[in-house]
Amino acid sequence: MLKRTPLFAAHQRLGGKLIEFGGWEMPVQYTSIVDEHLCVRRAAGIFDISHMGELLVSGTGSADFLNRCLTNDIRKLAVGQGQYTLLCQENGGVVDDLYAYRLDSELYLLILNASRIEVDVAWFQARLAALPELSGTTVLDPASDRFGAFAVQGPRVVEYIDALFPGPSMGGTAVSKASDLKKNQLGAWTVSGETVWVARTGYTGEDGFEVITPAPLTESLWNRALEFGQAVRQQPCGLGARDTLRTEVCFPLYGHELDEVTTPIEAGLSVFVSFDKGPFLGSDVLARQKLEGTQKRLVAFRMTEKSPPPRPGYAVWAGGAPVGVAVSGTQSPSLQNGIGLAYVPPAVAEPGTVIEFEVRGRRFAAEVVRKPLYRKVTKTA
Repeated sequence: MLKRTPLFAAHQRLGGKLIEFGGWEMPVQYTSIVDEHLCVRRAAGIFDISHMGELLVSGTGSADFLNRCLTNDIRKLAVGQGQYTLLCQENGGVVDDLYAYRLDSELYLLILNASRIEVDVAWFQARLAALPELSGTTVLDPASDRFGAFAVQGPRVVEYIDALFPGPSMGGTAVSKASDLKKNQLGAWTVSGETVWVARTGYTGEDGFEVITPAPLTESLWNRALEFGQAVRQQPCGLGARDTLRTEVCFPLYGHELDEVTTPIEAGLSVFVSFDKGPFLGSDVLARQKLEGTQKRLVAFRMTEKSPPPRPGYAVWAGGAPVGVAVSGTQSPSLQNGIGLAYVPPAVAEPGTVIEFEVRGRRFAAEVVRKPLYRKVTKTA
């Protein structure tokens, strides 16, 4: 049976089209993917992200433990800060990509991909069991069932976030109002006597906030965000727009750009790998790949002739032979062009390289381009 988030009834009332995703019944769209996508780029959108997992790691050895497991350096985080990071196998393959937030001096919150919650927890618990010297560390039972979460994304969200969470933060980053949070910071606000965490990160390439709340408060806060968002033409958005938005800015999605046979170096994520912090899971393999190079590289592409939308699994051709495969692909609502991400050999990875995609027995021309595919236009006076 599919799992349902605390917002399932709200999605039904709003007319969301529900599908299976990572074991959850989630809205793929409400009106249309294109409409919701463009609303996020131009104004504001609200997404249910309650299906994602929350895992708490605490204790005197928590920072040391996480640094032995994850690729980024957790010691860089002050209380109230977060970072993107990855959990790898010893062979460098990615178990999951996640966000780590430092809630307090010895308390960390990990945000996990929905389909990887059980796998991730097993990895962390097994690793901790193998490190008896870190007996002061606790990997708490997954907190996912106790929390709900939603994201508000878009250039106009900042216009109402302070009304949704009035006053100064009570924990995390000390700010006088929610809109003072900077990228990758989070703060705590009290709602109905409960602690609600508000982070400023995002998965769309736009400004915005993520709200992590006790499950019983999720729907009431969602409804308030919908109400406040009316003034900025906010719309509820589904997984379809979330995918097209993240593809335009080349953010990875587990199961597409990342999996257990693909490393962060191959995926172009070496900036999130801290080699100077000491050994961690997969560090030897990743260091060797960083030095010697890899057999495949993740590239962005755009179609250069009229074609059906590129899709994951389509073969990439170069020089008259198949050389790789698309892992993400869509018709970009912002760029009005076929775009995507693909793994190809290094010789085919340079921007400007002409490639082809095989679609139903026909090949269509494309070009390797620099990431991200979509860039926000900065207004000048």
